[in-house]
Amino acid sequence: MKWIKKWGIPLINWLFPHYCVVCGKRLPQDRRVLCPSCQEKMPRTRYHTWEENRMAKQFWGKFPTGHAAAWFFYSKDSSYVHMIHLFKYNGRQQLAFDVGYLMAEEMLPSGFFDGIDCIVPIPLHKKRFRERGYNQSELLARGVAAVTHISVICDAVERIRYTETQTHKTMQERIKNMEDVFRAKNVDQLEGKHVLLVDDVMTTSSTLTACADALKEIPNVKFSFLTVAIASH
Repeated sequence: MKWIKKWGIPLINWLFPHYCVVCGKRLPQDRRVLCPSCQEKMPRTRYHTWEENRMAKQFWGKFPTGHAAAWFFYSKDSSYVHMIHLFKYNGRQQLAFDVGYLMAEEMLPSGFFDGIDCIVPIPLHKKRFRERGYNQSELLARGVAAVTHISVICDAVERIRYTETQTHKTMQERIKNMEDVFRAKNVDQLEGKHVLLVDDVMTTSSTLTACADALKEIPNVKFSFLTVAIASH
């Protein structure tokens, strides 16, 4: 085992190297997603250190809320968008897990996850799941859970209506598109819980809001929100 640890893993990394998903440079052995330079230059929101941030305010007054944070700002011309496209549309499932892990690892010291009882990823409709083969939000949640040791619950809410992509819709169209999309089930497991809803990107908050709306009648439930990115305005 010592031989494998000392020579085997470095040999595998040399034969099958990883590359930065932003700039394409070969990564050091101890890195899997971003090179040190791209990780340093990431347009971070730092919302996890700021309670009254723009994202959190989107949910105030709608249901009992705790925290809200996104890892970085999203814009169409940003090179960091490619990272999300890879795990969302190009089958890079391990990348989704790794991104969730890195995001949680960075946020953990701030206390953002303190008091959260469980993680609920935004579900995909069954048709979309068959098309994609996986739910990227669940993989992100699994990465977060690997750092925080908070349980992931995937059967508390389901997506009951297949929706068109939100990408080219206006704010009002996005809100209309998300009406009656989610339905709560097996709700007893969330009663009295502080739930962290996890998704990949937040643009108008319509998806996260619709999901929380489906769960808000659960007695004494409370919500926090986490995404990889948030649209910069």
